[in-house]
Amino acid sequence: MTASIRGKSVVITGASRGIGLGVAKGFAAAGAKLTLLALDGPIVAKAAELGATGFAADIRDGEAVSMALAALTRIDVLVNNAGLELMTPLAEGGAEVEEAFRRIIEINIIGTQIVTRRALAKMASGSCVINTASTWGRVAEPLFGAYVASKHAIIGLTKTWAKELGPKGIRVNSICPGWVRTDASMRSLRNMSARQSIDEDELLATIVGGQALPGLMEPEDMAEPYLFLASDAARNITGQSLGVDRGDVPW
Repeated sequence: MTASIRGKSVVITGASRGIGLGVAKGFAAAGAKLTLLALDGPIVAKAAELGATGFAADIRDGEAVSMALAALTRIDVLVNNAGLELMTPLAEGGAEVEEAFRRIIEINIIGTQIVTRRALAKMASGSCVINTASTWGRVAEPLFGAYVASKHAIIGLTKTWAKELGPKGIRVNSICPGWVRTDASMRSLRNMSARQSIDEDELLATIVGGQALPGLMEPEDMAEPYLFLASDAARNITGQSLGVDRGDVPW
């Protein structure tokens, strides 16, 4: 599977930590030529460790994205992974909740659209887009309205873009991770624990105990599903949302 990845030009957003970094490590090991984007400065050093090129760029800023992609003559694989996960309770808080809601939508949806539009000019037949959605893009989770809505939107964009870009020979799919040990998910776990007055370890045990396969996934566990969708083995797959959640959500 990974043989068809070697030498490909791969762009990954949100790659300084979590799933993005885990996926970047997988593509680096498969011999891809990586360009990594993230909002924070450490992305440059993280990229260098993988033999990749890193850019600190806000994906909501089209000019910054264009500058980050300017040196690339082609993009074979675009992984839209950058995202923000915060609580946005409907009936609580003030301006800070509204600002968080707006920021999540701008990053998770608008930012994804901006990066994809900028990358398309460098994508030819045979290339592909992989969007990071979430199991919460198929179900609901109280208090996370903006994040849940944004991931539902990503699945919708995946289906729409697959139809738009199919005639150009470009595939578009998404991956819906379940619970993965990332800074964002552990922050959400802490917040959920505090609100429910349940010990964090107890809550996590309940969550992973509800999976068909128990246990919490690590960021590196996510690399192979992305590699599969980017490979020639998935050449007939487009418009799909692949659940990688250890049986957390009934698909």
